Amino acid sequence: MNQLQIFKSNNELTLDSREVAEMVEKNHAHLLRDIETYKEYLGESKIGFTDFFISSTYISNQNRELPNYHITKKGCEFIAHKLTGQKGAIFTATYINRFHDLERTLKEKANPIQIDSKFMYQLAQSLEEKEKQIEEMKQKALFAEAVEVSKNSILVEELAKILKQNGIEIGQNRLFTWLRNNGYLCKVGENYNLPTQYAMELNLFEIKKTTINTPDGSVRVTRTTKVTGKGQIYFVNKFKATA
Repeated sequence: MNQLQIFKSNNELTLDSREVAEMVEKNHAHLLRDIETYKEYLGESKIGFTDFFISSTYISNQNRELPNYHITKKGCEFIAHKLTGQKGAIFTATYINRFHDLERTLKEKANPIQIDSKFMYQLAQSLEEKEKQIEEMKQKALFAEAVEVSKNSILVEELAKILKQNGIEIGQNRLFTWLRNNGYLCKVGENYNLPTQYAMELNLFEIKKTTINTPDGSVRVTRTTKVTGKGQIYFVNKFKATA
């Protein structure tokens, strides 16, 4: 039989009736029937039925809820008295040993964990790793704070320089290519290298418009992509996360 859970009812150890059925070599349903016949007698006594047998249920392999009992040490003694000869003696010895094992298991669970040198080394390594992660997060937070207080947007070229200062080896042209390939800048047409709608909704970029008066009297408007303070935080943290 698979190992059963250790039950404690009213601060008293109990055995599952399925386990007791195996001990007495009886079908579980038959044992339940026997226990039901004890109700009338024990219910009339001063001790009471629940001091011997505590009604419960379990989930079967077919996912059905079925009845069983948690049987106290007194309940096991009661069942032992119903058995005769060698069978009764064997069951008495078996359930006494079983309760002894349960008590020892509970004591072992209650004892403090013995920490050996290997565990302490692993714990130290884990703490060291956590400290490194915390330090990295502090550095990111400092960078975010420095950029956030600045109201100035910057060119993509300047963003590439900031990324290099943060350990990301990338130049202006490669950064433009990455931004286009990852859906932040448009790839074709008159909007080439201008922010996509997705990037604008995230407030990562702004478009600076410049009006130029040409010698022939016409007016030309240029549009330049600039990275906002929020965009600078976003891309530095994104690149560092994948570095």
